[in-house]
This record gives sequence, structure tokens and C-alpha cells, in this order.
Amino acid sequence: MRSIQYLYIIIALLVYPGISGFGAPFRMADTSFTLSPDTLDNQILYNGRLWRNLYSRVKGTPFLFTEDFVNGTVTMGETEFKNVSLKYDIYNDEIIAISDKGFIVQLNKEMVNAFSLNYHDRVFSFLKVNADTTKNPEGFVNVLVDGKVSLYVKYKKNILFLAVDNKYDLFNQVQKIYIMKDGEVYPVNSRGDLFGLLSSHKQELKSFIKSRSSRISKSVPDSFVPVIEYYNTLESK
Repeated sequence: MRSIQYLYIIIALLVYPGISGFGAPFRMADTSFTLSPDTLDNQILYNGRLWRNLYSRVKGTPFLFTEDFVNGTVTMGETEFKNVSLKYDIYNDEIIAISDKGFIVQLNKEMVNAFSLNYHDRVFSFLKVNADTTKNPEGFVNVLVDGKVSLYVKYKKNILFLAVDNKYDLFNQVQKIYIMKDGEVYPVNSRGDLFGLLSSHKQELKSFIKSRSSRISKSVPDSFVPVIEYYNTLESK
């Protein structure tokens, strides 16, 4: 009988731990804490998903310039995050970063307005644009000239199937040139497109190009830079 009484007491302690004489009432541990501003910023910056390499069997790389992470900046809204380890996947138009915890994260690009990459002692600045038509770029463009007339280049990679020894797929990089003028973005596929868009100073531009003995080519986006910069100086007079 006594053993049964002891059993009732034990059950009562488990169910009602606050019974007088058997200890203080049970309280939940206080798990509240305050996030520092830096922690909140990191939560905003690294608000994405873990990155996985889905293209290990494709020769080459989906990234622009290099597979290595490089130093850069990311702008989200009015906040600029500096000294972030980044690389740019131009096959999927995604930004990949190393988080403060050491994870490789695909950033939430819907929140990213702009970013930059420091590569070979040069800063490459990228801006997000939205396509109004199928002729306009969608996603991030490299801003080569920012002025009354701006010059953009859109880098992209596609996959050439069985392009290596008829066995392996291969990443292939392409780029397209765009000009922003009067708030509109226009593709530039030829010299005719260029002079058509900048027709107000067509002859001056032709003379300028001839005097430099330089050739403008879509395969070398930087070759357009002096022409656009010169046009902007003519417009400012």
C-alpha cells in the first residue's frame, strides 16, 4: 500500500510541479534577445538561399570573369554593403556571396538594386533594369558610361550541348550593347544603330572615330566608351 502512495506522490510532482513543499513553480527560460544593427543588416543582405552547383558536368563556368570570389559591394534599397565576397552567375543572372557564417548564399536579387565587383584593379558596376520590351535587357547590366546618354553591356552565358568532343556541354559567353537615352533603353547591334541613336552629332562622331583609328566592336564593349563620352561632351556644350 505504501508503495502505491509513493507512486501517487511522484505522479503529482510530475503533473503539478508547483505543489507547496516540493519546489518552486516551473518557469519557461527567458530566451528573448536583442539583435545588433550589424546582425540585422546581415540578415537583410544574406536573405537568400544556399547555393548549389548544378553544372558540375558542364565545361567552363557560369560565372563572369572568374570562379573565385572577389571583393565587392551590394546595394539594397538605400543601404550599401561593402567588402562582400561575391561572384556573378551570368547564366542564371544571380549574385552569389559568402555569408558572415561562411555559407555560400544566392542573394535575393529582388532586393538588390545594384552591386559591384573589384576585378583586376577595376571596379565593374552593375545596375538592375527591368525590360519594357523583348528588345531590352532584363536583370543586371554593367554600366560602362553613366551620363546624359548611358552605355550598358549585358553579359550572358548559354550552354552549347555536346560541344566538347561531342561528349560534354560547354558554357559560352555572349554580350549585348545597350544605350540609354531620354529614359529609354535601346539595343546596339551595328554602327548604324549607334549613329541612328546619336544622329544629332553623327558627323562629329564619325570624325572622332576616324581620328582615333580605333574600331568599335560588340565583342569589345569598352570600345564604345570613348564614343559615348565624346557624345556627352558635345551635348553639354
